[in-house]
Amino acid sequence: MVSIGTPLLWSLFALFVAVALAVDFFALNRQGAHKVSMREAAIWTVIWVAVSFVFVAFLWWELGGTGDDAGARALANDKALEFITGYLVEKALAVDNIFVFLMLFTYFAVPAEFQKRVLMIGILGALLLRAILILIGAWMIAKFHWILYVFGAFLVFTGVKMWWAAGQEPDLEDNPALQWIKRRMRIAPDYDGEKFFTQIDGARIATPLLVVVLLIGIVDVIFAVDSIPAIFAITVDPFVVLTSNVFAILGLRAMYFLLASVHERFHLLPYGLAIVLVLIGTKMLLIDVYKIPVAWSLAATVLVLAVTMLLSVYVPPKDGGQPRGAYPFSRRKQRPEQREQ
Repeated sequence: MVSIGTPLLWSLFALFVAVALAVDFFALNRQGAHKVSMREAAIWTVIWVAVSFVFVAFLWWELGGTGDDAGARALANDKALEFITGYLVEKALAVDNIFVFLMLFTYFAVPAEFQKRVLMIGILGALLLRAILILIGAWMIAKFHWILYVFGAFLVFTGVKMWWAAGQEPDLEDNPALQWIKRRMRIAPDYDGEKFFTQIDGARIATPLLVVVLLIGIVDVIFAVDSIPAIFAITVDPFVVLTSNVFAILGLRAMYFLLASVHERFHLLPYGLAIVLVLIGTKMLLIDVYKIPVAWSLAATVLVLAVTMLLSVYVPPKDGGQPRGAYPFSRRKQRPEQREQ
């Protein structure tokens, strides 16, 4: 499979990610447990978005975007556009992750000052998982072209399912993943700072914080299965796929704290995400019939998300502002009389 990823570009990218994570961990340890303010979250969100666009600008320049070679300029423009489109799609899909994180933190009453560390661990797991799945996906596409049709059909199915799930009330009480965890470990009734294990009556048992981390890991796995095919619908270049994914994930923690307090304003966004997935899946299904330009995919994604966010401001939620999303492991909450039947 042809890729623009030279040894130099891969090395620089790996070095940047390592430095970014080191800085993030250093800041986390230095600040200690504290509640992230709206201002702090906004600043870090702007920083991560700016860094992402600095990277794509460097990539565009490195590929010859400013040179005299027309072929190199065209390649640079195409790859930059693919990165921006993939980054925007992954960033948009990450919003649904945020809705699920919010649901988990609310259900387990996780203190605000402990949420930073949980999200940081979740981001590390997501980065590792995405890298593995992207490499597997790239290998499968290189060996089996027909797998693109499978990915496309899966995205259309996921989009339809997300549209249906967006109007349902999440319920963690009967969640299979949570019940599985409860059956296999003893869980303390209270938190013990940021510890994952505590001592009760001489026994070492898990704290609720560990359960939250495990559930976030499950969320990462499920959402990765949705988002990886989505980015391959934009480009099959492993370097562009991985870098756009990683940059979208690196800013996820800051974006969570930025959107957590205003999530009810964007209650229609899951419907927009569902439409985006269907459009991207359709693009992949038509790849051998008509190759839809990346610029059209970018325009459609921006338009759909902008419209749903605008409508969210003017159309009040029917449920009083509860967070909505395509909760991947939750069931529709039933009334007591329904459960008895």
